[in-house]
Amino acid sequence: MSGGYVGAVDQGTTGTRFMVFDRAGRVKASAYQQHRQITPAPGWVEHDPLELWRVTARVIRTALARAGIEGSALRAIGITNQRETTIVWDRRSGRPLANAVVWQDTRTREICRRLAGAGLEPLVRRRTGLRIATYFSGPKIRWLLDEVPGLRAAARRGDAIAGTVDSWLIWQLTGGPRGGVHVTDGTNASRTMLMDLRRMAWDRELLEALGIPEAMLAAIRPSSDPAAYGFTHPSGPLRASVPVCGALGDQQAALFGQACFRPGEAKNTYGTGSFLLLNTGPRPVRSRSGLLTTVAYSLGPSGRPAYALEGSIAVTGAVVQWLRDNLGLIAQAAETERLAAAVDDTGGVVFVPAFNGLFAPHWDMDARGAILGLTQFARREHLVRAALESICYQSREVADAMVRDSGIKLRRLKVDGGAVANDFLMQLQADVLGAPVVRPAMGEATALGAAYAAGLAVGFWSSLDELRRQQRVERVFRPRWDRRRREAGLSLWKRAVERTRRWVETPERDRAGR
Repeated sequence: MSGGYVGAVDQGTTGTRFMVFDRAGRVKASAYQQHRQITPAPGWVEHDPLELWRVTARVIRTALARAGIEGSALRAIGITNQRETTIVWDRRSGRPLANAVVWQDTRTREICRRLAGAGLEPLVRRRTGLRIATYFSGPKIRWLLDEVPGLRAAARRGDAIAGTVDSWLIWQLTGGPRGGVHVTDGTNASRTMLMDLRRMAWDRELLEALGIPEAMLAAIRPSSDPAAYGFTHPSGPLRASVPVCGALGDQQAALFGQACFRPGEAKNTYGTGSFLLLNTGPRPVRSRSGLLTTVAYSLGPSGRPAYALEGSIAVTGAVVQWLRDNLGLIAQAAETERLAAAVDDTGGVVFVPAFNGLFAPHWDMDARGAILGLTQFARREHLVRAALESICYQSREVADAMVRDSGIKLRRLKVDGGAVANDFLMQLQADVLGAPVVRPAMGEATALGAAYAAGLAVGFWSSLDELRRQQRVERVFRPRWDRRRREAGLSLWKRAVERTRRWVETPERDRAGR
């Protein structure tokens, strides 16, 4: 097969990027476009599936034009995506049957409470490595089946299918209603609350408990698949037949792109939320500290997985967006570095951005955000610094939980995502963590991971060792705080978090109180 490049679709919460990589892992060309955030009710977050596809097709065409190549110059295509976001569509027409329900969406709170009330939490944790939470795809599919008129009947007929965004894009790329393939990989399937981690297969007991027909769901394939999921349709944006053979959920793609192939290697991605993953090797490690056990990646043809512990933090980069868009304290995110550096500390202010509840390690859907410790002394700079510190302390809590669960000391943390350009934030993270923070020369680790998975499948890259040798470090941030300052800050943070928990009253707690 001719061609000297690999392409990667990086479909995220706020936008989509397509990147073209050469054999050295360098970027030949890139294109990016945002899409709308649809919020029809409090706690509801949606995307338009057709808009996601249109934007994806547009950035593919734009990046190829910027690279000065045809689609046929690509040896393979990889996909990485916002993971738990859920789409249902008609397999015959390709028409979405509802807007995508985004991972941040909390409309499934009552479904999750009913599942927990039925005593399913131990089964969910044992089979899937997850917890019952609004975060995951299974309850979202159940909500759509219950609330979208005609959907359950269409599912029983075999007309309605469901998937995470990787499945939707692969289906479209490979022809859509003209023969598109309905597949996913283990990293995305492991985020549905429906997959047995050890068997790497849909769990029929959980499907029955949620009332979800297995026929709706995609076939689970390796993250890097030499057999290829399918080939791009010549009428599509590539105008060529190219194997689609790599897929990874965005956080696992970043782990893969950072070459965290050995047990004990960890990365943190700073995006809308933050996601810290620790490679734990060929056996899943069950968390006792509020973390998730997930598939890190699976390589074909065997498809045997490597596993990871994950700490998912709902709001990190989004807190900076909130300062900008809701409060008007900053005009652009880059201002936070200067403002936070202008003060020595937060002046006693602690900002807990639990806008949609708390994820790892607390898992409290009823928590809500709070700014504590305000005095007349507090200024804009203190609030901005407190927002950045909230990013770092949430990551510290997750890192501590990983050490407890795995018994592995975190010796350094690889980082990626848009926020890593902020030197102040990265130094603060090293100070709070008490370990070096390593920023790579290649900032787009998520797209690179998807490209690596696809390229390995077709022999564009020969081995994990070759990928490891390509890694380049741009800067290492080393801790400056002493242990006393570090632990005092963590103690204050934990006190503040405790005051935000169980804020939303529930009927169960009302009855308990009475």
